[in-house]
Formats: sequence, C-alpha cells, structure tokens
Amino acid sequence: MQFGYNDVCLAHDTGKRHPETADRLRAIRRALAKRHGAKYVSPYKASEQAIETVHESSYIQDIKQFCANGGGNWDQDTVASKQTWDAALASAGLAQWAAQTACEGASGRDTPFALGRPPGHHAVEDDAMGFCYINNAAVAAQTVLDDPSNTVESALIFDWDVHHGNGTQDIFYTDSDVLYASTHEEGLYPGTGKISETGTGGADGTTLNVPLPAGAGDADYLAVMESLLRPVTKAFDPDVFIVSAGFDAHRHDPISRMRVSTEGYALLTERVRTLADDVDAALAFVLEGGYGLDTLAEGVSIVHETFDGRDPMELDDSMQDSTTPLIQSVKQALNL
Repeated sequence: MQFGYNDVCLAHDTGKRHPETADRLRAIRRALAKRHGAKYVSPYKASEQAIETVHESSYIQDIKQFCANGGGNWDQDTVASKQTWDAALASAGLAQWAAQTACEGASGRDTPFALGRPPGHHAVEDDAMGFCYINNAAVAAQTVLDDPSNTVESALIFDWDVHHGNGTQDIFYTDSDVLYASTHEEGLYPGTGKISETGTGGADGTTLNVPLPAGAGDADYLAVMESLLRPVTKAFDPDVFIVSAGFDAHRHDPISRMRVSTEGYALLTERVRTLADDVDAALAFVLEGGYGLDTLAEGVSIVHETFDGRDPMELDDSMQDSTTPLIQSVKQALNL
C-alpha cells in the first residue's frame, strides 16, 4: 500500500495519560518498517475552505482560536494543544489525499491509506468530541464529490471502528449521495448508532447501523459484511468506498470488549477489497481509533500485507447466538 503520513500529526499533544497519543503513529511506522512494499507520501494540509464543506465556519474559528490560545480540555475527553489545529488540518489533508488518489486510479498494491491523527469520525458539524476535531472521512468524501475533474457521484463510508461514528452519520444523514455504514459495539461511547437510525437521504435512507453486542468476533463481523454490507453496497453502487479504519475492536484493545483477531482484520480487508471491486468503486482507508499500540500496529500491518499479496486464513470461529436475529432486525429496518 501507499501510506499518507505527515510529521505534523505527531505535534498534537494530549498529555501523558491520554489513550490517543503520537505513539500510535510511531508504533504503526515501526511495524511497517518490518514489512515489504510500504510506501509513504506526505501530501498537503486541508484548507479551511475544504473543512467548511462539512463543518460550520463558526466552529472552525472557535477551535482554531482555542488552539492558538494554547489549547486545553475542549471537553472531558477531547484535549488540544497549541499544535492541534495544524495536526487536524494535516490529518484531514491525508484523508483527502487518500480519496483523491484512489479516484485517480490507485489500487492493488498502491491502495492509499491515510495515517493521520487526531482521528475524525466523532466530530460533528459544529463541535469536537471523542478525541476528534475535523471529520477526516467526511472531508475526504465531500472533496471527491465536489471535484469537477472526476466522475464521482456517490460515496460509501464503511466505519469498522468499535465506536459509532456519530459525526460522520450526522453530517451525511440527509444526503442521498453518501451512504454511511457502521459496525460498532452496542452501548459504547457515544451511545448512538441504533438500528432505527437509517437516515433520510433516500427512500429507505442511506445509513446502516449494526450495533453488535460485546464479545462479537471475527465470525460476527464477517456475517454482517456478507448479509448486510454486501447487499446495501450493491444497491447503492458507490463510485468511491472509504473505510474509516479503527482497530479498537481487536480482542486485546484496552478500551473495548470485542473479539476481532488480527487475522480477522485481514479477512475484513479482503471482503472490503472484493466488495469495492464488485461495484467498481475506488477504495481508500482512513485511520480512526485503536489504542493498544501493538494491536493497532498489527492491524494496519495486516491490511497492508493483504494488499501486498498475503492470502487471509479463514478462521474456525462461530457467531454469537444473538448475531442472526440482529441481522434480521437490521434487514427489516432497511427493507432488505
């Protein structure tokens, strides 16, 4: 793969005890240094004009000034430093680069993956929350939709982070040209992402939420991919497929109770790649969460290795009893 990376993202200082630290990117870089074929690109920062396509201008000025004044606690979880705004612009620019590069034809071993921080999927139009300031995936999707030099008319954002991306959902909830799909742990922060939240952008909405119970693992996620994401993606037929790639559903992540394995992420990657190919969609990855340094590094590395030619190993795993009725409930909500 080719990875978008910018040292500016390291300067976002959250303090010594915060889980979202610069060590996350350092751990990923160390792990990728041991793999063949990883290439790096250092693209531009996003412009404020690009950010304003998904965020209110008054919020942008407020958070920009907050950082200029030295930062601090925006809320209980979301910490800023003087350098945070520049890091956030860099992170959003990386996501833009990933989507644009994919839409220009990069695929296979050149599939783009934006390695930025702070993450973005909790940032709503007018507020920062959940460690997030700019909604990177949303900026990326809107950028390629607005670009007159390409033919992108629709985008799908698949969020496999363990937390629901309430910000991405809210930004596109009434849109018919962006479909947001999320698998997340039920009841976990921020408490959104119910099955009934299906969006208002089309006849049956353009939002797919699958709140999996704590303890869900590889088989549960793969069943959701096949039974729900596949038919929804084929029906929507997106031109670009953006993965909000968090790795905090890993069984050893410190802040979730899910059971996805490292090999499970390889299988998810393989399914995503096949699905994007089936609908002839450009494919890009944007980093979200993941707070165990080893498991985060392993997760990003296994995505890279999958695109570099490694065949995932099918696992002997079984679904939880609750997964099948959950899938049926989601199908009913979406009229599938």
